[in-house]
Amino acid sequence: MGTMIEEKRKKNPYIIAVDFDGTLCENAWPEIGSPNVSMINYLKRKQAGGDKLILWTSRSDKQVEEAVEWCKEHGLVFDAVNDNLPFMIEAFGNNCRKIFANEYIDDRNRLIQSCIEEVKR
Repeated sequence: MGTMIEEKRKKNPYIIAVDFDGTLCENAWPEIGSPNVSMINYLKRKQAGGDKLILWTSRSDKQVEEAVEWCKEHGLVFDAVNDNLPFMIEAFGNNCRKIFANEYIDDRNRLIQSCIEEVKR
């Protein structure tokens, strides 16, 4: 049974899109803050289990290159940076602007339920 689950994960891996500033490191933009070791360890564990990782950041050009290098120094290598994974582009038939992921990790994230609860008050 374990192998059936493993085969399904290989065909349809879980995708995590993660922000950089304020999530992987303290927000010190345009500099790079101290590492969020717990988050880095979480992502390394997820990737070791077969999940795919996308760095999803508003940094661009030289700043995103510095962020990618910083992540490598902390043991994180991404499957994509600010882009969809190739198999998702193929599945959708295009590379839409919105990054597709099963999970988005961002320090500025808000859960849908909190919005609904606010409206109910």
